[in-house]
Amino acid sequence: MTLETVSSWRSHGGTQGVYRHASSETHTDMTFSVFVPDHLPEGRLPIVWYLSGLTCNHSNVTEKGEYRAACAELGLIFIAPDTSPRGDNVPDDEAYDFGQGAGFYVDATQDPWSANFRMRSYIEKELPALIAANFPADMSRQAIMGHSMGGHGALTIALRNPDRFKSVSAFAPISAPLHCPWGEKALGGYLGPNRDDWREYDACALIEDGARVAEILVDQGGGDNFLETQLKPHLLSRACDDAGIALTLRMEPVYDHSYYFISSFMADHLRWHAARLI
Repeated sequence: MTLETVSSWRSHGGTQGVYRHASSETHTDMTFSVFVPDHLPEGRLPIVWYLSGLTCNHSNVTEKGEYRAACAELGLIFIAPDTSPRGDNVPDDEAYDFGQGAGFYVDATQDPWSANFRMRSYIEKELPALIAANFPADMSRQAIMGHSMGGHGALTIALRNPDRFKSVSAFAPISAPLHCPWGEKALGGYLGPNRDDWREYDACALIEDGARVAEILVDQGGGDNFLETQLKPHLLSRACDDAGIALTLRMEPVYDHSYYFISSFMADHLRWHAARLI
């Protein structure tokens, strides 16, 4: 797969790059960012995947996430994909919570979305192969994290692939998409009306159906205006308690849903992941 370098910058003793390639899954060009700390020429570094939320692309966390200093210190590659396929020929919706910018990390089965909206396969299969071929990545040491819709993506991808990821964390994740307006709209639109087909894209349902990871770290802002209607971390807490999964749910008073919140706890999450990627 041909990889185009869009930009490359020196930062915190490493290289922050933005890259573009033609995706065989989404049938569009896809753009993503990668930070690689300085390392020995033959060295291979562990990876942290970061999945962004509604309306975002790779640039939001790249510009606002404040992760580079911690990644350089800890020796972590940080990868930030886009949230959906994009382009003039890609179907879209006028609402912010569906269509371009809102791929929900699913493989859509409904027209017209099914031709391009294959973010599950893109994140789980295509992009990892591209990373392995082009970056000094130790694919045996991978962690995943995300925010909001991306927190939903990180949790569900980790639960479906427990042998791939050594750790998973999230900032304000959509914990139970089957039971919130964002999730019902996205899963119904991309997957159709059969709610049984939605369960593999809901962290709580996956846990109820037997999926397991050893532990999960979640930070949630107490001042988040989406907390009660969309995020519902109490449902994730209940599912983890019932399944014996060690969930650390930290309610952070006053913090909201923004990157001011995310950047405040980013280094904590990266250190938590680094300790599990040894």
